[in-house]
Amino acid sequence: HYLSNQRHFPFYPDKTGELFDIYNEVKDYVKKISEEEFIRSFDATKKSMEDKPTLLDDFEDIDFVSFAVTKKKQPVSYTIGEGTQTYTAKRWLKPYRMNRYETTYRFWYSIKTQAEEKGYFFANPGQEGSAGRRGRAPTQTKQYQPVTMINWYDAVVWCNALSELNGKTPCYTYNGQILRDSSDTASCDLAECNFEADGFRLPTEAEWEYASRYTPDGLQKGNLASGQIATGENKHIASVDEVAWIAENADKTRVVGTAGTPFEENAPPAPASGNPNGAGLFDMSGNVLEFCWDWSASYDAPSAESRPVGPEVGNERIMRGGSWHEVTMLLGAGDRYTSNPGENYNYFGFRVACSR
Repeated sequence: HYLSNQRHFPFYPDKTGELFDIYNEVKDYVKKISEEEFIRSFDATKKSMEDKPTLLDDFEDIDFVSFAVTKKKQPVSYTIGEGTQTYTAKRWLKPYRMNRYETTYRFWYSIKTQAEEKGYFFANPGQEGSAGRRGRAPTQTKQYQPVTMINWYDAVVWCNALSELNGKTPCYTYNGQILRDSSDTASCDLAECNFEADGFRLPTEAEWEYASRYTPDGLQKGNLASGQIATGENKHIASVDEVAWIAENADKTRVVGTAGTPFEENAPPAPASGNPNGAGLFDMSGNVLEFCWDWSASYDAPSAESRPVGPEVGNERIMRGGSWHEVTMLLGAGDRYTSNPGENYNYFGFRVACSR
């Protein structure tokens, strides 16, 4: 700055040439340092980006698995509660499909925001997994965490929204009106489910247990975690840690479909990189407790012609699968939970089903 200011030069008339040489040397040196610093900062930025955990965006939130499909189109039967419940009952199932994954926050948020623009209302905005921020836009590293902090009412209304946004007939109605407001709990409690509709819905308890216990060789025991089945030449039974995120191996929810996958906290695994159950479904035990359609009641014995959907009224809804939280320690594929449909916790979630 001093040398570039011409008015200072008269004070040093005999040093002007020398000072210009120094000025040019300093200018070249500063330029060189600036270039080197830029390269170093670029490398540091590149390394920082490489260190940041990134998840691939080719994951499909919906990937259905079909159940109870027979060549003669006869109902499939099994004994519900076998191995875990004092009272069991026979169940007949009609064909249905269930999603491989628990509903991710990314999927929940996308459908919710679109539905709200069309008049839907959700009492709870949900969050990314157990430690997310309620109602915030999905983040890169936690978008594949299961949605939590929603209640049963939110889940059924969201299923209706998913149906309408995809041009399908919603399953849940009350007095002929489609459920679009999860704060209208009276209508939701008295709602009917049209199981013949092509829309999306929650699974029934009977559907959930069958999918949880299914293997290509038959149904696994109900007192084992879903997917904890004998495999290999020695028929080794997998440990619970290999198939479920539970209180013993997780202090919060994890990315869906990653149970049994070793990882570093700052580098979460990709969704669906873990161990599925015998049907190819993930997290049927652990991660989050999942809503079912049924009101809670003792098992009845419906006929082979009727779909087992539980009683018409009740106080609590059925939940299944256990979770990462220590208050949900029962992880068997046949274990039952119940909850008030208006409750929401950071270990409550759901997965989608449909009849066709």
